Amino acid sequence: MATKKAATKGKKKIRTVMKEHKEGKLRSGSGGKVKSRKQAVAIALSEARKAGSPIPKKGAKKTAAKKAAKKKTTTKKKTAGKRVAKKR
Repeated sequence: MATKKAATKGKKKIRTVMKEHKEGKLRSGSGGKVKSRKQAVAIALSEARKAGSPIPKKGAKKTAAKKAAKKKTTTKKKTAGKRVAKKR
């Protein structure tokens, strides 16, 4: 279990990065200005992880139950596209 200090450090890092984005000062790794809020969140979480915050990696928690539920919904019966006219 992570310590409280690491969690606080991560929160501070996220807060500062998002503030930079709001002010228009946040830069990406290639040096370009970050305009997207989603990209800013990704950068903030990445930096918080590097600082030692207990943030799980993207997509780390997929349980077998979720996978099974998804599999059930995708395996529906396929019906024929055309209907055949009956002879009278």
